[in-house]
Amino acid sequence: YLKISKLALAFAIIHSKPRGKSCREYTEHLAKTVSEQDFGWKSKVEALEAEVLRLRQELLLHKICPRFCLENDASAETLLDQECINPMSYSSQLEDSGCDVSNDYAFDSLGVASDFHQSEHNVSASKYWLERVPPLNLCCTSKGESLRAPVQFLQHLLEIRKLSEGGVLQADFTELENDSFTICNSVSELLDGLIVFYNSPEFPFSNFLTEAVCVLINLITDTKLSNHILKKCFKKLEEFKKNLIQIILRNSSINRFQKLHAISHTLVLLGRNNILRNSLIALLLSEVRQFAEQLLQAYQIQAMYDITKFENIFPLCMILEQLLQNETEESNVSSSGYDGEEKNKFLKNLDLIILHLSDEFPLFSLYLWRVSVVLNSAQIQ
Repeated sequence: YLKISKLALAFAIIHSKPRGKSCREYTEHLAKTVSEQDFGWKSKVEALEAEVLRLRQELLLHKICPRFCLENDASAETLLDQECINPMSYSSQLEDSGCDVSNDYAFDSLGVASDFHQSEHNVSASKYWLERVPPLNLCCTSKGESLRAPVQFLQHLLEIRKLSEGGVLQADFTELENDSFTICNSVSELLDGLIVFYNSPEFPFSNFLTEAVCVLINLITDTKLSNHILKKCFKKLEEFKKNLIQIILRNSSINRFQKLHAISHTLVLLGRNNILRNSLIALLLSEVRQFAEQLLQAYQIQAMYDITKFENIFPLCMILEQLLQNETEESNVSSSGYDGEEKNKFLKNLDLIILHLSDEFPLFSLYLWRVSVVLNSAQIQ
């Protein structure tokens, strides 16, 4: 049947082709016309699916708190107005290759860059940023439009949570259990949109990216909402962390330092959640260990190694060290907490690796040693 159909189509094309065009040219023209029609239908379907999701989001919010839609303009908006951010100038964020930032205060205050040994003042400032619900101020780009609906929906969930906790509204969050589709799709859209932003960031970083990250972090750290989110979207969050790590390792652009700082800071913020931190530490241990073994093998046989990966492995080491320190300080360490098997693999031949690489790669060896010290001190505690 398929052969007969193809033959019939071929005859139809031959008989209907216009003069002055070959069969090949006419076939390509027809194929292009059909593909454009398919693309148009796909766009319409995606737009309709987005509209359906938006309506489901509104319905879910109404079920959780029927009064929210009516009182949102008054109570919630008043609450958010008290926490507005004063606009700042970001024009100096990318004046050179990205190695230096002239306006450090503006950069750090957005949570984009992160010094991994912060002062007490910066730590408290970061906590304040995480605890607040930022006002929604989305840019009207194509990337921004794709994230507008999930960010707005999830932010409204946080607003209802905060208002209900303050006694302003009564809310029933058990409705999240009854509509797992909406909450899963919204979080998935947010995570996919953030990956798109981090893969091709626009400089200077806009408030929108920071707001989207803050909504995600607040959602995960909220005790009442995180159970629903982690239960339904844990695999998606794991994929998100893996993708961020790979974006760091693969990036070879000249102006990549600010981008790597932003992604690193996002990973550190995700690591503040105990459940996500454990799996994130296991992922980082695996990546650093595998690269150290590959580098040792390349060094021993005098082969070429991945320079880009070598340059980008240091942010992962710094993230790993900070997360392990946070774990130790909270006295919440267990061998099974962040995959005891992965930890044992990391420590197994580490002394030998450091011994062989210390002369040729002293800085990387130092970072490996620092991570091992934190791991061993955690085990002793």
